[in-house]
Amino acid sequence: MAYGTYVLMKDINFTVKHGDIFIIMGGSGSGKSTLLRHMLGLNEPAKGEIFYGDFNFTKAEPDQREEMLRHFGVLYQSGALWSSMTLSENVGLPLGEFTDLSDEEIREVAALKLALVGLKGFEGYYPSQISGGMQKRAGLARAIALDPEILFFDEPSAGLDPISSRLLDDLIMELRDNLGATIVVVTHELASIFAIGNNSVFLDAESKTVIAQGDPKDLLKNCKDPRVRAFLTRGEEDTKTEQSARDHG
Repeated sequence: MAYGTYVLMKDINFTVKHGDIFIIMGGSGSGKSTLLRHMLGLNEPAKGEIFYGDFNFTKAEPDQREEMLRHFGVLYQSGALWSSMTLSENVGLPLGEFTDLSDEEIREVAALKLALVGLKGFEGYYPSQISGGMQKRAGLARAIALDPEILFFDEPSAGLDPISSRLLDDLIMELRDNLGATIVVVTHELASIFAIGNNSVFLDAESKTVIAQGDPKDLLKNCKDPRVRAFLTRGEEDTKTEQSARDHG
């Protein structure tokens, strides 16, 4: 991944398995969201290719890529809801664009998707009339409108209180189980990483590459790299070591 001659990340190679909740993690400036944008086709790799199964996403013709993108759902960090539309209209937007459903059928599907994320009865509300956590869930309802095979999340817990964040984590796991979807999540929230992730990559800004892969809980137990350990413990191990040194000084 590069911007002109500036290389952001290199030698990136990993596999997301069907049914994973796959975490993209790393420190600030490591390129987590940029990697997500590459996976969505919003940015192009400076070198290398992205595959979905046997499908070469990078070299695909525009119409082939557009067809593939219809199997994706995206929840952006801000929720990215249209403020002038009701929640029902927001969720119904992709249905109106990409299906032959009637207006009544679109409203019915939108109501169902909103109910799946705990927003039954809020179909006629505007984004400004609901809380930040509810806006995230409404954005998620829109992301699953077309029953995607893969869901992408960019910092889904950003700006949420701990309780709302935990509820969103629970909802992500329910959707994975109920929809059979594969989920890719960019996050730095440790509680979410350990609660929902079963596979991951760790991007390191210093070496500009992936320095760890696997289940985050396994990395916490077994990874010896100090940069990964510092991230997964938030430096608590260093603090305990310093305290122990003082206690025995």
